[in-house]
Amino acid sequence: MIITRTPYRLSFFGGGTDYNSWFEEHGGLVLAVGLAHYCYITARYLPPFFPDHTSRIVYSRIEAVLDHKDICHPSVRGCLHYLKVKGGVEIHHDGDLPARSGIGSSSSFTVGMLHALHALHKQMVEPEQLAYEAIDVEQNHLSESVGVQDQIMAAYGGFRLIEMGPGNSWCVKNIMLHADYLQALEDHVLLGFSGISRMAEHHAKKKIDNIRQGKTTEELRVISAIAREALKSFQKQDSLDVIGHLLDQSWQVKRRLAEGVSADWMEDLYNTAIRNGALGGKLMGAGGGGFFFFIAPPYKHEKIKHSLPQIKVWVPFKIDKTGSQVIFHNGN
Repeated sequence: MIITRTPYRLSFFGGGTDYNSWFEEHGGLVLAVGLAHYCYITARYLPPFFPDHTSRIVYSRIEAVLDHKDICHPSVRGCLHYLKVKGGVEIHHDGDLPARSGIGSSSSFTVGMLHALHALHKQMVEPEQLAYEAIDVEQNHLSESVGVQDQIMAAYGGFRLIEMGPGNSWCVKNIMLHADYLQALEDHVLLGFSGISRMAEHHAKKKIDNIRQGKTTEELRVISAIAREALKSFQKQDSLDVIGHLLDQSWQVKRRLAEGVSADWMEDLYNTAIRNGALGGKLMGAGGGGFFFFIAPPYKHEKIKHSLPQIKVWVPFKIDKTGSQVIFHNGN
């Protein structure tokens, strides 16, 4: 039996520039962290004792199938086919945070799933291979409208700079920060769930269509420029007030990337947080709902929380330092 633990992600700057339709021509830059909240995948070969099924998949529903092609869960089906897994398997999924909420949960699942299947085959894989394979599965085998930052951050974790293109290449670099500065950053972040889950595919497809039609060229150039300015600020370990204001500038542009990325209730929520002490923030992921995060002085946190009753759950923010890991491996 194998158990993998794979982080979700929080993107600070550069979101939207990680779509291939953008960075292969213009280049892209993302600053993101792995969250110390995780997707867990348990995998084992299923003994052949069950006449009505050979594989069993347990997530928000339970699937029992005789053939892998009959599995409804796209990532499970895609990963099994991609790695040419033969014979019956049993897969269980558990997650610390809800799916469809802007934290890259689908890609965390795919990375964790691939990692578990490699471990079942007694194969050790590096983060780079996991990220490449997850991107390939999601973009080319499942034809999903996704960029590349989610898979990379799920595989690597940590606080990372992802540089992409021009062309289809990418590279990952560490963001090296003093421990006290990193602690201050963690203390300044407020992470809250709106209670609304949404299908990222719909919003992401709109963004990609707009990129291809040249409708958001100026916005993405500005987002890239802000990301580069933010990188310099992190490297200088500027005041977190500076980081917060850059985040606010980036959100004002991001909300224009596609219709539906933001809505009146989201704007009200964001503006209320700013009025009550937040320096900047954003709706995470492709848009439409899910998690918000804000940068604010810690002494303002309680005031912001009380001003936002529409946030259903506040989640402690902590940066993962390990990326996807095999946390249990039973050699038998």
